[in-house]
Amino acid sequence: MEQIPTAWRLSRRRKIKTLIFLTARLFVVPLLRLLIRFRIEGLQHVPRIGPAIVAANHLHNADPVLIIAAFTRPVLFMAKKELFAVPVVRWFVRQSGAFPVDRGRPDRQALRHAERLLHEGMLVGIFPEGTRSITGELQPPHPGVGLLIRRNPFVPVLPVAIWGTEVLPFNGAKGRKPLRGWPRVTVRIGAPITVMLRTPEGRERSPEEIADDVMLAIARLLPEEYRGLYRERLRDRNIVREPSTVQSS
Repeated sequence: MEQIPTAWRLSRRRKIKTLIFLTARLFVVPLLRLLIRFRIEGLQHVPRIGPAIVAANHLHNADPVLIIAAFTRPVLFMAKKELFAVPVVRWFVRQSGAFPVDRGRPDRQALRHAERLLHEGMLVGIFPEGTRSITGELQPPHPGVGLLIRRNPFVPVLPVAIWGTEVLPFNGAKGRKPLRGWPRVTVRIGAPITVMLRTPEGRERSPEEIADDVMLAIARLLPEEYRGLYRERLRDRNIVREPSTVQSS
């Protein structure tokens, strides 16, 4: 029988929430497929147990819901603190397991909470870009995901690409492409990656450099027209390679 670390054994409350999630997923995914052409790829890459950092691009307010629905385990997302200021919205966001993050500054409290969840063996979701892309193309990342990885070097990172949501309505003030016909939304989950924490010369890499590696992994999963500033870099065959194993001090 496979041994599960004590820290990964879910509390009674988490077990109940996981059961609710799995039950809800049985109804939500078929419903989504009535509303949109919802395609899920790469489920075999989701670890059955243990922690992982789920890092995805961001196009629409609905992205967290669709990514959570795509996964076979709960994903607990960092969510902008503004969502928690509205009581009704706050209730729904908290029920999804999300927790607030202040995007305007390094949020140590959110980082510590994410680390606690990882220690419990949970999947923690993060949008490295920090906000939705107005153009639909990848934007430069914030360093937060790099800092989280550097502080938790042996936790795998699951890159996730989502596209098609940019045409959906109810996206706030962000621009969107015109909706034509039955929208097609794809969630593609990549194989777990690890990133180098030090250069071959022994220099500690910055959170910004680590975050950039994560964005490259996400870009590889996206159609070319969504890759943005990573498009040209991925055309260089010397850049297109799997990130190497973690190197830490």
